[in-house]
Amino acid sequence: MRKFLFTCSAIVLSCLAQAQDEKLDADMVQKIRTEGLNNSKVMDIVFYLTEVSGPRLNNSPGYMRAANWAKSELTKYGAEGAQLEAWGDWGKGWELEKSYVAMTAPYYRPLIAFPKTWTSGTKGLKSAEVIVLEAKDSVELLSYKGKLKGKLVLIPRTDTLKPTYTADGSRRTEEELSKMAAWTPNPAPAGGGGRGQGGPRGGFGGAMALQTKIRDMAKAEGAIALLSTSPRGRDGTLFVQGGGAYAGTAPENFLDIMLAYEDYMSLQRLVKAGIPVKIDVDVKSKFYTADLKGYNVVAEIKGTDPQLKEELVMLGGHLDSWHGSVGATDNAAGCAVMMEAIRILKVLNIKPRRTIRIALWGGEEQGLHGSRNYVRNHFTDTTTRRFNAAGDKVAAYFNLDNGTGKIRGIYTQGNEGVKPIFAKWLEPFKDLGATTVTLQNTGGTDHLSFDGIGLAGFQFIQDEIEYNTRTHHTNMDSYDHLQADDLKQAATVIASFVYHAAQRDAKLPRKPAIQAAPGRQGF
Repeated sequence: MRKFLFTCSAIVLSCLAQAQDEKLDADMVQKIRTEGLNNSKVMDIVFYLTEVSGPRLNNSPGYMRAANWAKSELTKYGAEGAQLEAWGDWGKGWELEKSYVAMTAPYYRPLIAFPKTWTSGTKGLKSAEVIVLEAKDSVELLSYKGKLKGKLVLIPRTDTLKPTYTADGSRRTEEELSKMAAWTPNPAPAGGGGRGQGGPRGGFGGAMALQTKIRDMAKAEGAIALLSTSPRGRDGTLFVQGGGAYAGTAPENFLDIMLAYEDYMSLQRLVKAGIPVKIDVDVKSKFYTADLKGYNVVAEIKGTDPQLKEELVMLGGHLDSWHGSVGATDNAAGCAVMMEAIRILKVLNIKPRRTIRIALWGGEEQGLHGSRNYVRNHFTDTTTRRFNAAGDKVAAYFNLDNGTGKIRGIYTQGNEGVKPIFAKWLEPFKDLGATTVTLQNTGGTDHLSFDGIGLAGFQFIQDEIEYNTRTHHTNMDSYDHLQADDLKQAATVIASFVYHAAQRDAKLPRKPAIQAAPGRQGF
């Protein structure tokens, strides 16, 4: 115990010393603030990534339009080596070319609907009756055999819509930020534990298995499509994502159409009341198989210090999106901010000691594929599952991918050593609301690819605005939901972080290596 207390005391004293010694280039911070807040181009950038490029499902034409535009724009800023870098095998591209869904009986009403990705079309306009398939298990499912041909298959829901009394949009409160700043990790319980513990998951697995059997039967019997809705959807908002496998060898997935909750429940009530419901549906989709590789956009500002120029400070966000809208808050916002940070630094003609590299990732939505493969290809020792010699040259990676909200601070992923450094770097931005450094981990996006092999990878804390309630993976993720002043603030803060990481004498501290559990495969 004494040894543990001594170690903790040593860490605290070391952190305090770093906070006092950390250099802050106040003159450069002011220049970055002036350019980032007064001369911003971030909304122009995000306009081209969203409304001009369109939805950016990985390997789709929209993704490639955005990637090629970003490559060209980064070159115009003066970044070097801008390219679309292949990271490995991915799968099919997919694009929705036409979608018309409307109820025609008992009366006409257009429906809010989006087909799921990587699903097939209808091969022309079809008029089909809706059938409600009420099967709780495989035995009951057999009673529908021979009844699905030419039908639209709807699986009933038993819930009802409840009013919400809280605003869709929100910002982090000072109380919440204070708790984040004061957070300390709890020791792991004896015998392990952690995420994924809990009761049996047979109910969920059984429901998924039944869903697969329903889909297979509908396809085999010649149904037109499945009709779906999201557990989170309401008020015309569709949380619409993937409809099946996208590997190059995978067959086309059966058409699955996501409906707004209110439309879905209306159809269900009519059919269950014995009133025939007919729908006109015309869906056309296109698969792209000529190039099955995945791509990231990469460019850099070369370092100038003879001793440090081979080291890297990286910044990035994921360029791909889902297809229900143009992926504005998820994550064109993050990519535009990172591109704007590069523009700011080039306008100021900085001569960084380390090389600064931007990466806009592909395939994040399906599992961080672009960043994971980039890290695997460049920085990973496949034997140890830790960073290799090239990875050791990565001084830091900064990520942005939590919507349009302003930066309120940064997650350190439990890295005690960087906490006082980041606190110092945030000092010039207190008036802009960025103050909080937390030891908390955050997940779900590309900094994990770096953190997972022991590199210093970080995601910024952002105000949520409408991210989880309205825009994340929905048909509402449009340009109009972006907050211009917040994005200007974010680009300004990140440009300063990147600059200081590139200029400091030493790389950012890393967390101590943790021995992997036997058999763990890592990335």
